[in-house]
Amino acid sequence: MLSKAATATMAARSLTMAHIPRHKPRWVFTSLSFSSSSSSAPKARKLVLYSKPGCCLCDGLKEKLHAAFSLSDPDSLHDVVLQVRDITSNPEWEKAYQYEIPVLAKVLSDGTEEILPRLSPRLRVELVQKKIAAALR
Repeated sequence: MLSKAATATMAARSLTMAHIPRHKPRWVFTSLSFSSSSSSAPKARKLVLYSKPGCCLCDGLKEKLHAAFSLSDPDSLHDVVLQVRDITSNPEWEKAYQYEIPVLAKVLSDGTEEILPRLSPRLRVELVQKKIAAALR
């Protein structure tokens, strides 16, 4: 028979483990903004990446996006916010994108999304940056 302390410890562990999500996105890119939040400040550009765990094409694109967001040049993507969405967490996303992932979409000013053309896994990081910058103009 377990002591009260052992039972309480086991109960606490089971509660803690119950709150751990099964699938956490590996990459969530956000930009830091140091400007004031005045109405004249430009809104951050937003992208959504539909992905799922174990998708090697998705992982490759995430790595290229991370590198592209780090580049500094005229096509800088430092103000872009990227949200990674796991399609297995939403039946609608899974139905829409299960055969298409990775899918990259830009969020329009009205909150709707526009799917961007697929980026070849063979593209250099600099070209990925230029293509995304052009799509967000």
